[in-house]
Amino acid sequence: MLRRVFSVFEPFILTLVGTVVLASLLPPRGALVPLFNGASTVGIVLLFFLHGAKLSREAILAGARNWRLHLAAFAATYVLFPLLGLGFTALPVISGPVAAGMLFLTLLPSTVQSSIAFTSIARGNVAAAVCSASLSNLIGVILTPALVAVLMQGGGTGGGTGGGVTFASVEAIFMQLLLPFLIGHLLRPVIGNWVHRHKKLVTLVDRGSILLVVYTAFGAAVVEGLWHRLGPVELATILILCSLLLAIVLAATWGAARLMRLSREDAIVLLFCGSKKSLASGVPMAGVLFPASQVGLVILPLMLFHQLQLIACAIIARRMAESSTTAGE
Repeated sequence: MLRRVFSVFEPFILTLVGTVVLASLLPPRGALVPLFNGASTVGIVLLFFLHGAKLSREAILAGARNWRLHLAAFAATYVLFPLLGLGFTALPVISGPVAAGMLFLTLLPSTVQSSIAFTSIARGNVAAAVCSASLSNLIGVILTPALVAVLMQGGGTGGGTGGGVTFASVEAIFMQLLLPFLIGHLLRPVIGNWVHRHKKLVTLVDRGSILLVVYTAFGAAVVEGLWHRLGPVELATILILCSLLLAIVLAATWGAARLMRLSREDAIVLLFCGSKKSLASGVPMAGVLFPASQVGLVILPLMLFHQLQLIACAIIARRMAESSTTAGE
């Protein structure tokens, strides 16, 4: 089962790493910069349009009755994570755009695809996972930029980063994120079946958009001297902090599920939906909210956290499935 999970995600992870290497060796320069910036904007719009078209109102309504579970997952995503992010960015070991990246990571919505996949593998409440993850992403389109405005404005990231929400970024959020998302969702009755029938094509566009934004963002950061400002020690520090962040949230969500006396199926939903952060939402949001020269550093913690959460949750889901099978024998 673990092999099945990695067969889905490993090619994309390797491609993501390859994109970062390519951007480091051959970043876009000169006349190519506006070309790639424009293509990234188109990719972001298309990405959120497809997210809106994929969002199922039926699934949300079917699982919405389990309000205690969804409230707990919401609290983990938008309260616990940001509090930990503020604590981590107060540490003297990181500062500037990297600190902004650690905090930005904690303000993002949960994942949809992997949260549902791992819940299914672990034999949890899949309907509730669909509802919780979908709601998290729907709310995150508005709430994440709002949290960035409140928590990252005025040097709230441990040294000032230039991050924050201005009128121009609010306009960009509406035009590039919220409006395409709403249009896609409103058109779901018309294009929903087509999107469902062409999942592979949609996934290709989805991930291609992310790779394009990552290449453009890292390329701009490399031109600005990314690898001269970030050495092996700083990179190892980010990796350790991301690992610690994930471990704390995994333990907290599982502990909260036991305190709330949730069923095993619902506890699995809280564990997986409450402990993840979305790369698909985070990369384009960072491109809108931060200066181009800072985006590469800002999304670096998210990219590392993304891979850590996939590996850790794949192992946990498999062990839960095995324990469930053993208990049922």
